[in-house]
Amino acid sequence: MPPGQHVVHDFPVLTYGPTPHVSTNRWSFSVDGAVSDARRWTWDEIQALPQETFTRDIHCVTSWSKFDTEWTGVSVDVLLRGLELGGGFITAWCDGGYTTNLPLADVTGGKAWIVHTYDGAPLPVEHGGPMRLLVPHLYFWKSAKWIRGITVTVEDEPGFWEQNGYHDHGDPWTEERYGVAFR
Repeated sequence: MPPGQHVVHDFPVLTYGPTPHVSTNRWSFSVDGAVSDARRWTWDEIQALPQETFTRDIHCVTSWSKFDTEWTGVSVDVLLRGLELGGGFITAWCDGGYTTNLPLADVTGGKAWIVHTYDGAPLPVEHGGPMRLLVPHLYFWKSAKWIRGITVTVEDEPGFWEQNGYHDHGDPWTEERYGVAFR
């Protein structure tokens, strides 16, 4: 377990602002920005892509960790396959206006997914359903709820929590909780 964490058996719900409710028939996902060709998928098109079911531990910056969580979704690698990328970062953007920034190295190479299933059932809206980003090796604020797309960027562009004092990277093993100005 990362330092400063404690194990929970439930799945705490932490959300800033109202919870968006988007039906799957109105949901879509886009990859745009510094890419050779912008892409967009509907819910059904995402479901037709190769799916993975896997188990990972998750860690929240508020100090809870939950072990052995099971997810199903599409690897970010699949979404970026065949694109020429003109930048080294992404901004994940979501319903409700939330954004978070990540280096491409943290979302490629089998490290991140967009997920729609948790513990064998559709992802509940309070946990980011119908779809959320999952980047389990970083603090959970980087696993953006209600994801609608990723924009590839040339420069690192801090997202919502990063602009409000959270660390730019968020590694739980080195306790990258807060930015330099807030330590």
